[in-house]
Amino acid sequence: MKTAKTYLFDNPQNIKRLLYGLYICCGVLVILDFVINRKVYHSWENLWAFYPIYGFVGCVVLVFVAKWMRILLMRDENYYDSPETAEITKSTEVPVTSEEDKHVRD
Repeated sequence: MKTAKTYLFDNPQNIKRLLYGLYICCGVLVILDFVINRKVYHSWENLWAFYPIYGFVGCVVLVFVAKWMRILLMRDENYYDSPETAEITKSTEVPVTSEEDKHVRD
């Protein structure tokens, strides 16, 4: 009898380890922000945690712009089908006889 293959992130302990590793990396980067002397071009770059806040705000703006673009650019499901092609495919479709066949065709 075959056993199901387990992957790396199927084990909750591995997920916890990964999250702890990411938390440690974030902590080290915050500490390094106080230690490393950066050359800044604008005065607001001296603010504490400027780059993480800037990155977070940038990602949020990207999400909202993507939502707006989706509304603007979204097309119907059959946008590229011409009316003639749609009629031909409807007339040549084979009727579905059972539930099992229906799942196969979908």
